[in-house]
Amino acid sequence: MTSPPRILSIAGSDSSGGAGIQADIKTITMLGGYAMTAITAITAQNSRGVTAVEVLSPAMVAAQVDACVADMGVDAVKIGMLGSPAIADAVAERLADLAVPVIFDPVMVSTAGSVLADAATVAAFERLMAIATLTTPNVDELAALGGDAALAARGIAYLAKGGDAPGDTVEDRLVLPGGEGQAWTAPRIATRHTHGTGCTLSSAIATFLGQGVPLSEAIEDARDFVRAALLAAPGFGEGHGPMGHHAVR
Repeated sequence: MTSPPRILSIAGSDSSGGAGIQADIKTITMLGGYAMTAITAITAQNSRGVTAVEVLSPAMVAAQVDACVADMGVDAVKIGMLGSPAIADAVAERLADLAVPVIFDPVMVSTAGSVLADAATVAAFERLMAIATLTTPNVDELAALGGDAALAARGIAYLAKGGDAPGDTVEDRLVLPGGEGQAWTAPRIATRHTHGTGCTLSSAIATFLGQGVPLSEAIEDARDFVRAALLAAPGFGEGHGPMGHHAVR
């Protein structure tokens, strides 16, 4: 293991700093990793939603990945917003032969409700889920991917996130090929400052795996980090505000 672990985030840019590449960099840095990025899209967004998106070319995304891997090396990868089927395919090609943990957060809709992946992009997720060490869908994303039965039938390891489900208790379920798994529950934190929770969780898992932590422990530690960041939210924004990555020690 390299110290600090080199974590590559492949995701979109969030101009407000609450989610996407910006949340990943904060998370990776706060957890002791070295953050590298391959930006897939540039978004104009804030706590109230996304107002504009410009998707980069697949060649540019691939070039960023190649530049990082060839010179800096990589110990783990986090994948977030991709922006197009062609980018999903380009990323899958680059990662197919990388023998490092890959965490895939299949971003389809932002916390504020903006659609960030069309049907064709969702269909292209198949290659990435097959490569990934772990896929981390929320409630709606899991349904769009076919649900528990469909992912289990395809042998996909995934963490079903329960933050979007109703109720006072949040349950996250790890399901591994063969039906083995584990569940974590915790009281829901009552806050509107939830922007970037999925990005933060997936990049935290990737960072812990890059440090050599076993998968189950990495998930548990990442959940603790997200909950601490929720409690430390600075209160910015009029909608779904950002968390307090900076305040977590």
